[in-house]
Parts: sequence; structure tokens; C-alpha cells
Amino acid sequence: MNEVVETLRNIEQNYKIFQQQQFTFTKALDHTREEAHDLIRPVATIVQVQVYKDHHCISATDRRILNMFISICNDLRNLCQKLETVHPGDHVTNGLLERCKLLLNDSNDLSAIRATYPHGVVNYLSFEEARNTYGGVVSLIPIVIDHLKEWVTYTKRHLLHQVSHGRAISKKEAPTSQKPSSVRFAAHTSVSNKNTVQLQEKDFQKYLLENQRPKQKAPWRPPGKHP
Repeated sequence: MNEVVETLRNIEQNYKIFQQQQFTFTKALDHTREEAHDLIRPVATIVQVQVYKDHHCISATDRRILNMFISICNDLRNLCQKLETVHPGDHVTNGLLERCKLLLNDSNDLSAIRATYPHGVVNYLSFEEARNTYGGVVSLIPIVIDHLKEWVTYTKRHLLHQVSHGRAISKKEAPTSQKPSSVRFAAHTSVSNKNTVQLQEKDFQKYLLENQRPKQKAPWRPPGKHP
């Protein structure tokens, strides 16, 4: 898990550098789309950016920034594959990973997605760029990073709960080793109680015998005064 967190942190650092050059990124797309005579359709897939870089890029600056975008996408894709081996997952983590893998698919249509607050990537675009051209492609990386951070947070909490639950079970099971002494104590108490009951029964029988003896009657005497 620590390796996953460190990898995600490094990707975030690379993305921050890329984000600072968003204007350079969109200008590189402008240049390559123009070279490709492809100015009508939006930039909607990763493979589209790859084609622009490989076949229609005439500037080293444009090639560098487009390659940076593709490299971060590849790093995120590799991290998704690693996460599947780190934790077996449940419906929450599996759902997050499936969403990330779909977004990072080379041919997946990104034109409808938009990164929202706290991300301001769409706000840096013109109205036309945000609505029709680059809104989806600039939103891809921050959305995927958010999903992966959510995966890490959820998994850490889930694993911590499992550890705490396991410790609680261990504490409950620990006193079972003292059962023999408890049994001996219970047996001793039972014998003691039995002896006490027997003594009480003897005393009670003695009491009955003493109180059931016929009392001696006084001799009969004629009525009158007696000295």
C-alpha cells in the first residue's frame, strides 16, 4: 500500500507540472490538428492525441507536451493494474477501478466528461474550447486521479477496520485459556455449597427433634389456693 501511495503522489507531482502548461498543451493540439486538417471534431480520445504527436507534430515543444500527457495517462493505467493485485477489493474499489480503466482506454470518448470544483482546468479554456474542443481531454487526468485517491482512502479505512476487528476478536478469545481454573473453582464452590446444605439440614433435623418432644405435664392439683 505504501508503494501505491508513493506512486500516486509522484503522478500527482508530474500532473501539477503538466497543469501549469495547459495553455502550451492546447496550443500544441491546435497546431497538430491544423496540420492534420482535423479542426472540426473535438479532441475526444487518447489515441487521437497519440496520432497527432506521432504524425502531425512539427515542433519539439508541441511533441514534448503531448508526450507528457500520454506518459501520465500510461502511468495511471499501470497504477490501476497494480491496484488490482494489492487488494482483492469490493464493489466500491472495483467500481472505482473499472471507471478509471474505462476513462484511460485509448479509444474511449472523453468529449462528455468535465472536471468540476476544486479543479479549474475547464475554466482556463475559452467558451468554445471548453464546450466543444478540449473540455474532455483536459478533464481526464484530474478525474482519474480523484478516483484513485478515493480508492486509496477507502482501502486504508477498510483495512484499518479489519485489523481493529481482528484485534477485538483476539481479545475476546484470550480468556478461554483460563477456563480450566474457572471450572475447578466452580466445582470447589459446588462442593462447598453442598456441604453447607448438608449442615443446614442436620441443624434443621435437630431443631425438629427438640421441638417435637412431648412436654412434661404438671401433676394435677385440686382447685384452691396452694402455698
